[in-house]
Amino acid sequence: MDMINVIIDGKEYSVRKGATILEACRSVGIHIPTLCYLKDINEIGACRICVVEVKGAKSLVAACVYPIDRDGTEILTHSPEVLKSRKLTLQLLLSTHDKKCLSCVKSGQCEFQQLCKEYGVDDENKFEGIAVKYEKDTSMPHLIRDNNKCVLCRRCVAACDKNQGVAVIGANERGFITHIGSAFELKLNEVACIACGQCITVCPTGALTEVDDTQKVWDALNDPSKHVVVHAAPSIRATLGEEFGLPIGTLVTGKMVAALRRLGFEKVFDTNFTADLTIMEEANELLERIKNGGTLPMITSCSPGWVKFCEHYYPDLIPNLSTCKSPQQMMGAVIKTYYAEKMGLDPKDMFVVSVMPCTAKKFEIGRDDQAAAGVPDTDVSITTRELARMIKRAGIDFNRLPDEEFDSPMGLGSGAGTIFGATGGVMEAALRTAVATLTGKNPEKLEFEGVRGTQGIKEASYNVAGVDVKVAVASGTANAKKLLDMVKSGEKDYTFIEIMGCPGGCVNGGGQPFQPASVRNFVDLKALRAAALYKDDENLPVRLSHENEDIKTIYREYFGTPGSEKAHHALHTSYVARKKLNVNK
Repeated sequence: MDMINVIIDGKEYSVRKGATILEACRSVGIHIPTLCYLKDINEIGACRICVVEVKGAKSLVAACVYPIDRDGTEILTHSPEVLKSRKLTLQLLLSTHDKKCLSCVKSGQCEFQQLCKEYGVDDENKFEGIAVKYEKDTSMPHLIRDNNKCVLCRRCVAACDKNQGVAVIGANERGFITHIGSAFELKLNEVACIACGQCITVCPTGALTEVDDTQKVWDALNDPSKHVVVHAAPSIRATLGEEFGLPIGTLVTGKMVAALRRLGFEKVFDTNFTADLTIMEEANELLERIKNGGTLPMITSCSPGWVKFCEHYYPDLIPNLSTCKSPQQMMGAVIKTYYAEKMGLDPKDMFVVSVMPCTAKKFEIGRDDQAAAGVPDTDVSITTRELARMIKRAGIDFNRLPDEEFDSPMGLGSGAGTIFGATGGVMEAALRTAVATLTGKNPEKLEFEGVRGTQGIKEASYNVAGVDVKVAVASGTANAKKLLDMVKSGEKDYTFIEIMGCPGGCVNGGGQPFQPASVRNFVDLKALRAAALYKDDENLPVRLSHENEDIKTIYREYFGTPGSEKAHHALHTSYVARKKLNVNK
């Protein structure tokens, strides 16, 4: 690595040649503020918050895009001119901003708000003028877009395009009336939005937020006629702690259960249980396809963002999708059938809440063919962020809670179910059970390293009982597109493919805790959160889905065998081809 000497704020440092000023300063412990910058996907120097002085340059330069290639370069990161420019930029952005901060869900976590505080922007009306007023887009069940709070950083546009390959939003119009929207000013429900929520996670303001369904949950909890139960997805236990100041990757399973119980839910179940149930049904479906010449490669169906992407962009591959419902929907189905029968409850009087890392789950609960008991499998799906807000509103001191256990009979999940939250986890869980099914004994080594890691695309091949099983894993639908195009062209041939809609899998889902760009750009959130799940897997007494005693019980008492008619009715679903763009208004 070529190194050069630079002078930053009067001190000499050795930095990598060709590094941007932002990267170089970061490497020596100097923080430069940013607003539009997202490493690798939105390095555009548009917001001008990161400007610095470079000796010899005619004007201030954007640190995020200015490379250092000359020995002896002199840089000033907080000179009076720099500080004045940053403050002026913030004042101009604030002049057209909807300043209802007290009622904004992002207040306290808003990067724009924090910058205004740091730079002493206390005169919000310094540049008074006519501000364009926009109607909120509430057309999708998962998201609210409020362009009155948008600062045109374009981070959402980059995430939608670069990470997801969807690109249904962009900058419309020019000049003073520039705004973020879809082609022809269509609403999000009229374009091929996949509801992944990745745009929400990167938005620095309150311009993009998930639909808040917590009032529906409060209403149900206060309705004596309702039997209200909740279940939490595998990844929530690895991310919820961030909302309460704990380090990224802290496992908080026991405290999460205790908090849910104190909110008033009658039962607190573990979605790991139906992750295991998914593996039982999915492994059976895969083996049936292999034996009987079914459609291959089979592709996982537990990520609703990916499923919607497939329906919009690859409808010809719908037959390749596993017919298994997602663990969220399987849990709702099991609660309103098996559990309802055991407890003598009418499914109509039951209210099932799921806590998910994913905003696409809000879309999924409204899909057709998701009502095993004649009523919706899941009544409300809330995100990690929404659960945190409920805990805070209830005055629960999360960090002081004791650890508590999930309720039976859907409270036991295996390590295989836990790792569902990380990219490659579903594949590894399925391989553990597939090996046991084909060989008659559990694999000696449960860790399938070939499908682990946060890479966007992973490939592996395993010989199991004389059968070559070629697998692939993709996370983020832009990577899914690359993989599927290779499959369709014949360049790649697989038996089984796992696809997660969000980069890194559910640990990086659209409903996970907000982290500012200063963290996202330099900390591997995906790896830290996934590491917590793999650690949990290592420490659990049961690490294979088919060895979960509660899973054995539900088949013995209710479903019979994986793939049975009863199991198919409750645990499997169907899909529909969707238009990419609807302009026939």
